[in-house]
Amino acid sequence: MVTLDKPLLWQLHGQVPDALDILPALRPGPERNVVVAKGLDDVRVLGVTLARGGSKGIPGKNIRPVLGKPLLAYTVEEALLSRRISRYVVSTDSLEIAAVAREWGAECIERPKELAGDTTPSLDALRHAVFEVEKQEGVPYDIVVELRVTNPLKTVDDIDGAIEKLIDTRADSVIGVSLLEDHHPARIKKLVDDRIVDFVMPEPRDGQRQLLRPDAYIRNGSIYAVRRDLIMNGAGQLFNHRNSRPWIMSAEKSINIDTELDFLLVEALLKRQM
Repeated sequence: MVTLDKPLLWQLHGQVPDALDILPALRPGPERNVVVAKGLDDVRVLGVTLARGGSKGIPGKNIRPVLGKPLLAYTVEEALLSRRISRYVVSTDSLEIAAVAREWGAECIERPKELAGDTTPSLDALRHAVFEVEKQEGVPYDIVVELRVTNPLKTVDDIDGAIEKLIDTRADSVIGVSLLEDHHPARIKKLVDDRIVDFVMPEPRDGQRQLLRPDAYIRNGSIYAVRRDLIMNGAGQLFNHRNSRPWIMSAEKSINIDTELDFLLVEALLKRQM
């Protein structure tokens, strides 16, 4: 087990270092289109799962047992089955989470406490993980894939499918999404002076779900496959890229655990698969 030193600029400035200032290999330049330069099997893909220890809504959520297996383990197992991920790491500030991650075969990156707060943007933690791995290897990756621990029902087929779509389409990103049905934007309202008002678009007169068009999708938080330079160059960006493509996932696979009810639902779905 290796404990990583914090980057020099982190120690000096107390904020996420810009990796571009430290590693010559990462200095800014034209964004690289990995598809043009490399074949599918030559693209370097870094998989990252962020799993901090300070969850307040559900304490210990990231390693809470789900049918006898830690929540984190569901994502780790599928990530390690990937044919497209070159290296996979779990970023955490928790010794307990790190121990669980290693028990299930994952490599860990020590995350500074300053990047594990309730209000810390996840992008900052993701950039830190990428920086640490690239500092070790001295060579930048081509693609970064964030696999979120709170979406345990994604599969290796989803992971590799999203990566392959990113490469095949030469997109900026491929992001997991699911279809909105009952929560279509036409049914979303706001309250103005105690009156119900359409939020973004009018609803059909009879409100039938079958008439709600066009189809609407929501980011399900499960998979973010992004060209590395779009995350690491400048301020970085995880989504809302100019050429962002969907990886469409079923509602069952898209459950994002945030409440006790979500845990019950995931357990019910997993039992059904047994």
